[in-house]
Amino acid sequence: MKDTKQQFEHVIALCRDLFAKKLHDYGAAWRIMRPSSVTDQIFIKANRIRSLEIKGVSLVGEGIRPEFMAIVNYGIIGLIQLELGYAETDDMTEETALAFYDKYAKEALELMLAKNHDYDEAWRSMRITSYTDLILMKLYRTKQIEALNGETLVSEGVDANYMDMINYSVFGLIKLEFGE
Repeated sequence: MKDTKQQFEHVIALCRDLFAKKLHDYGAAWRIMRPSSVTDQIFIKANRIRSLEIKGVSLVGEGIRPEFMAIVNYGIIGLIQLELGYAETDDMTEETALAFYDKYAKEALELMLAKNHDYDEAWRSMRITSYTDLILMKLYRTKQIEALNGETLVSEGVDANYMDMINYSVFGLIKLEFGE
């Protein structure tokens, strides 16, 4: 499996470092966000990536890489919010937030390794723009599941979609960090 596990861990470490720095600066202010708001925040990030891919230029000086990192971090925030529910205040210590982060990053890695085995690293042959489109599709699915109050007939839930968005973002980051 080439260096996929190590590359995944490297990229997640970069995302975690950013998460920890923002946690220091802002606390866990995101605890007040309902899952649907987290979904919308991820949508903003994915839509911006697509816009930058199409336009080829950023007027605010930030590129695609920070947006993929944000999707990883908001995906993990979404999973935390699904597990705990939202709070009325910033009710989580940095230590607890990082423990939850590590828990979900580990679960994302395990899922990626299992799928990577079954799909034989097909993601490596995909374009970064396809990850963006897949993330946007997962977002529309997630919004539909949220509109149905989680009551699906045959589909996985919001949590599975967040996990997939995290992993597609990691794939994009690996390609950006280590090249095609």
